Amino acid sequence: MKHLIGLVGTNSSQSTNRKLLQFIQSHFTEEATVELMEIKDFPVFNKPSDSTLPPVVQEAADRIEQADGVIISTPEYDHAIPASLINALNWLSYDVYPFVDKPVMITGASYGTLGSSRAQAQLRQILDSPELKARIMPSSEFLLSHSLQAFDEENRLKDTNQIDKLTGLFADFLVFVDLVNQLVQAHDSNVKAAENFSWETI
Repeated sequence: MKHLIGLVGTNSSQSTNRKLLQFIQSHFTEEATVELMEIKDFPVFNKPSDSTLPPVVQEAADRIEQADGVIISTPEYDHAIPASLINALNWLSYDVYPFVDKPVMITGASYGTLGSSRAQAQLRQILDSPELKARIMPSSEFLLSHSLQAFDEENRLKDTNQIDKLTGLFADFLVFVDLVNQLVQAHDSNVKAAENFSWETI
């Protein structure tokens, strides 16, 4: 059975994106194990002088490295992903490169109608940056709009159409994970390229 990380893309303690990942975790127990990962304890990124990572960052990097894939659920603040998620990705691309060639599925929940569509588009761009270079599942979006009303008292999605769509995307992601994890021939070179990349030399 595949082991996935469900990365909560916010430091909010009341986020519906956490609820969405918790639903995924409980709804797909027969297909995969989903381990939730929080980023709220990450310190504000400040490049360490000695390249030593905070323990919470190193632990997160190790867990991502060992996982078969990652599901990131992001809210949308001012047409963008939260500062806390950018901060976490800054840490997770500094002297550690767990996202290189890692299969990633993006989801998002928002209080409004658009369901974090702009934030998801921005997140795709960030995950494709030279120091991250994740393998993002293409042509897929799960946009949970009006998320404050989307869950029942037991944290289950109410809309069966949304559940059906999420079920299809999750099944596709498991196939995508298998495909990506066969593309390992260039992985060492890709990690080395991320390690050696410098914005000062381009």
